[in-house]
Amino acid sequence: MNKSAKKDLYEAPDYYLLDELLSEEHKLIRATARDWVKKEVSPIIEDYAQRAEFPKQIIKGLGEIGAFGPTIPIEYGGAGLDYIAYGIIMQEIERGDSGVRSTASVQGSLVMYPIYAYGTEEQRRKYLPKLATGELMGCFGLTEPDHGSNPGGMVTNIKDNGSHYVLNGAKMWISNAPFADIAVVWAKDESGKIRGMVVERGMEGFTTPETHGKWSLRASATGELVFDNVKVPKENVFPEISGLKGPLGCLNQARYGIAWGALGAAMDCYDTALRYSKERVQFGKPIGGFQLQQKKLAEMITEITKGQLLVWRLGVLKSENRATSEQISMAKRNSVEIALDIARNARQMLGGMGITGEYSIMRHMMNLESVVTYEGTHDIHLLITGMDVTGINAFK
Repeated sequence: MNKSAKKDLYEAPDYYLLDELLSEEHKLIRATARDWVKKEVSPIIEDYAQRAEFPKQIIKGLGEIGAFGPTIPIEYGGAGLDYIAYGIIMQEIERGDSGVRSTASVQGSLVMYPIYAYGTEEQRRKYLPKLATGELMGCFGLTEPDHGSNPGGMVTNIKDNGSHYVLNGAKMWISNAPFADIAVVWAKDESGKIRGMVVERGMEGFTTPETHGKWSLRASATGELVFDNVKVPKENVFPEISGLKGPLGCLNQARYGIAWGALGAAMDCYDTALRYSKERVQFGKPIGGFQLQQKKLAEMITEITKGQLLVWRLGVLKSENRATSEQISMAKRNSVEIALDIARNARQMLGGMGITGEYSIMRHMMNLESVVTYEGTHDIHLLITGMDVTGINAFK
């Protein structure tokens, strides 16, 4: 593997001294994640993105830095950390690449979290410790070919067949699907209630065709989940939870991670543009000395600082179990919006160099076009906030 000769010089911006709000443990966790990204992700990620391949060799390292289920209790193999720590880890990983953060988010928020929150004690003991190390990898099956923003319309279904359930249907745009060992799947039972279950690779009739031709999240593996009369043992079904409350609870966890993660991508684009503006000379001086370039940089750091304060406060509320799903929606939407704006402006500042793989900006920009859509589209999150402040549902 050709490792890029360019050194990862990333320095995180902290204009409002937010580090003073972090504990020593938080800073240590961040340093560990940042060093790992600089050593293991930055040198190879451009090459993998160009080839549209996920670097599977980093899975073990993701487990070692606590990226899989950091808030899951230690007795189940998690790190037992608070939500600020979880956010920091996601921010550092997405600073490297959104696709790598997606892999970690899915594993922690969408696979480990539901097994921990909704599963039986047997399910927790069986799956969580191996998921925490990356020995087992998981994916999350909610979105269908015809049901994205309206998951309640799903057609994937389970029928009770005495000793087991029979699962039929298909899921689409599933991160980690091509290599996942297990899938947390949501399907309607005969009464129309949505139920969650763990489907294991190797179960007859369960296939995971890979999605090709993506211009975004190219270093992440995406696929479908196809169920053709799959026999699911009854002990694999989550016992208590039914309805959309189950999958939406998982999405809250994932959206929270994205709120921090997308900010990491924004910070990387800003840091790259700032450094370039001091080195690139035109008309006899660095381009950072021109008013229009300073305007771009000043607006970037302002939005990053506002975003940092927003996700930090959200993390405090989440750790106290007081964050609402609507507050999480606002942060997810804000972080992704500013990250896309910052990526585009940073790309312009680098001129032609901005579209090359020598810099991370264009890759971030393309990745963020997926992040703005998944885990609730940009427009849906606006309507969630709108409904929260007006009390009127605009979805229907």
